[in-house]
Amino acid sequence: MKSRIEKLQAKLAGKADCALITDDINRRYLTGMKSSAGFVLVFPEEAVLVIDSRYIEAARQTVRHCTVIEQEQALFRQLSEIFRYHNVRTCALESMTLTLARAEGFRKIGNVEFLTDNTLSQALYDLRTVKSPDEIEKLTAAQRIAEEALSGLLSVLSPGMKERDAAIDLDFRMRRLGAENLSFETILLTGAHTSMPHGVPDERVIQKGDFVLMDFGATVDGYHSDMTRTVCMGEPSEEMRQVYEIVRKAQDTARSAARAGITGRQLDSAARDVIAAAGYGDAFGHSLGHGVGLEIHEFPVAAQSRETPMEAGNVVTIEPGIYLPGRFGVRIEDFVEITETGCRTITGIDNTLHCL
Repeated sequence: MKSRIEKLQAKLAGKADCALITDDINRRYLTGMKSSAGFVLVFPEEAVLVIDSRYIEAARQTVRHCTVIEQEQALFRQLSEIFRYHNVRTCALESMTLTLARAEGFRKIGNVEFLTDNTLSQALYDLRTVKSPDEIEKLTAAQRIAEEALSGLLSVLSPGMKERDAAIDLDFRMRRLGAENLSFETILLTGAHTSMPHGVPDERVIQKGDFVLMDFGATVDGYHSDMTRTVCMGEPSEEMRQVYEIVRKAQDTARSAARAGITGRQLDSAARDVIAAAGYGDAFGHSLGHGVGLEIHEFPVAAQSRETPMEAGNVVTIEPGIYLPGRFGVRIEDFVEITETGCRTITGIDNTLHCL
């Protein structure tokens, strides 16, 4: 099986003499090592990791498919020498992540043309969107941690708890269960606050009859999970139950439609049409979903603006919602692995309404 670096070399063949990777996530994807600094130089027949003294020992022990070189104080002179050794005339940069200031700095290196089109970034994103079995295992492990943490929180969640305290409890449980980090700042909202898709937990108190909306995730070896569940503290009103079931139907419909070849727009429409037909089209303002991996938001995207077909191995969230300002909101989010014939749901908790 080809390494990730070999796959990148194949994608860049004939387009540049070298690729210079500086982004922390892309560097980790190619080398398997987490660090806050370093450069990966990918040539047609070789790859080099240039990294400073803080990481050099770990890099030499763990990094494969790269020659590991310690970074010198005069970095640009060092890079210039490496470029000269490999007879580099053109070097591709990461247009999607590199700052203008840093790009201008690299241009100070003489006799090399630095390419700032999307060639390198697109090649990296194309590779990263199709997940390997190993990546799926890590995503699944992160999701299981999040699910176990949720189960623990629901066993103690009760009227009188503050949003912020419940969110801290959930975060602590994920950490204690082995999460490397949180996927993002946990969203935990109650009552009328649930109508804000990305509201921030505060001192609001959970009351009987409230919806409680929780959007959260854990990471394992850099890979994120992402899920949202809306539960009810006690018995919901008839309208709350009806809205929940509309969102649930929209999610199930989109899940049934998901397969290789479907575009982001088509997948988004599968859920959006259900919500619109029920009379709540204006209450679903965000897109249906996004890719998940080493970053919480990756390609592909399930949105009305996206016409790119999905591929087997893509991992994407399906998260429809209905938000009624000043009253309540409902979102249900799972993430799935796209296959040739459908999709496989990675989330292990069902999407039925749970009343505590």
